[in-house]
Amino acid sequence: MNEPFEYFILEMAIIFGGASILGTLFVWLKQPIVLAYICLGMLVGPYGFGFMANSSHIDAVSRIGIILLMFLLGLHLHPRNLLKQLKQTALVTFICLSLTGVVIWLVLLYGLGTNPVEAAIAGLALAFSSTVLSLKLIPATTLHHQRTGEVMISILLFEDILAILTILVLYSAEGSSMSWNAMLLPLKMALFSFAAWACVRYVLLSLFLRFDIISEYIFLVSLGWCMTAAELAHTVGLSHEIGAFIAGVSIATSPIAEVIAEGLKPVREFFLILFFFSIGAQFDPFLSYRMLIAIAVVSLVVLLMKPLLFSFLLQTLKGENRNNAWEMGLRLGQSSEFSLLLAFGAVSAGRISQETALLIEGAAVVTFIISTYLVVFRLPTPISPNQALRRD
Repeated sequence: MNEPFEYFILEMAIIFGGASILGTLFVWLKQPIVLAYICLGMLVGPYGFGFMANSSHIDAVSRIGIILLMFLLGLHLHPRNLLKQLKQTALVTFICLSLTGVVIWLVLLYGLGTNPVEAAIAGLALAFSSTVLSLKLIPATTLHHQRTGEVMISILLFEDILAILTILVLYSAEGSSMSWNAMLLPLKMALFSFAAWACVRYVLLSLFLRFDIISEYIFLVSLGWCMTAAELAHTVGLSHEIGAFIAGVSIATSPIAEVIAEGLKPVREFFLILFFFSIGAQFDPFLSYRMLIAIAVVSLVVLLMKPLLFSFLLQTLKGENRNNAWEMGLRLGQSSEFSLLLAFGAVSAGRISQETALLIEGAAVVTFIISTYLVVFRLPTPISPNQALRRD
C-alpha cells in the first residue's frame, strides 16, 4: 500500500540527491548550475539510464514552480502600471515574434520540407521567450528597480498572453469554438481580475492586517490564494499561470507584498528544480542525423534572430540605449517553456507529427542551454561563475 509513496520518495532522492552531486560538479567547473538539473534529467530519464522511466508526473508537479514564479512576478507589479507596461512594448514584441516565427516557418518549409501547417506551429511555438530562464537569470535589483527589468517584464507578460491565445486556438476542437474562445479571453481576464481584486480588498487584506504578526499564517494564506486563484482561472478557461499572476497583482498594492514574496521564494526554487529536470528527462538525444541538423538550424535561427531583433527594435521604436537594448535582447534570446507545452498539446491533438514535436522540443532545449551560457558569462546574473558578474 505504501509502494507509490516509497517510489515517489525514491524519485525525489534521485532528483535532489543527483542534482546536489551534479550541481557540485558544475559549480566546481564554474558552469551555470541550472544546466545540472537539465543534464540530470537526460541522464536518469527514460532516454538515459532509465532510472525514472516515466517522468510525466514530475513534469506536472514542476509546473507549480512556474505558477509560483508568475505569482511572485505579479506581487512586484502595481496594477496601475500594468497597462502602461503592456502598451510600451506590445509593438516591439509582436514584430519580433512574427518575424522569428516566419523565418522558422520558411526554413522548415523550404529547407527541410516540413508540412506547411506543422512548420507554422513550430515557428510560432519556438518564437516565444522563456519567462523562467529570463527572470531566473536576472538579478533581483535589476528586475525590480531598473529600466531593464521593467521592459523585460512587459515583453514577457505580453508574450505569455499571446501564448495562451495560441494554446486556445490550437487546442480547440472546432473552428467556431476556437474563435469564440479567443474573443472571450479578454472579457474573462477582465472579470477574473475584478473578482480577484474584490476578494483581496474585502477579505484577504483584512485577514492579513489582523493576523500579520504570525508569519506562518501569512505564508499559508498567500500560498492558498495563489493556488486557488490559479485553479479558478483554469476552471473559467484561462491558464493556471495567468490566474497566479492576477492573484499576485491583486496583492501588489499591499505593504505586505514584499514579505509574501520573500517567504515564497524557497518554495518556488524547489519546484523550478523539478521543472528543469523534467525538461531534460523529456529530451531524446538519440535522434536521426536529419533531425539533428534540423534542430541545429532552427536553434541557430532563434539564437541569432531574437537578440538582434529585440536589440534593433528596442533602439529604433523605444529609444533604448544600445547597451540596455543588447542586454535585453540577449536575455530574451531563447525559446520558451510554452514551446514544450504547445508541442505536447499539438501532437496530442493530432495537429503535428511526433517528429515535429521532437524538433520543437530539441530546439527549445538547445536554446535554453546555449542562451544560459551566453547570459551567465556575459551579463550580471545570480549564478554567474564570474564573481565580477555575480549579482543577487
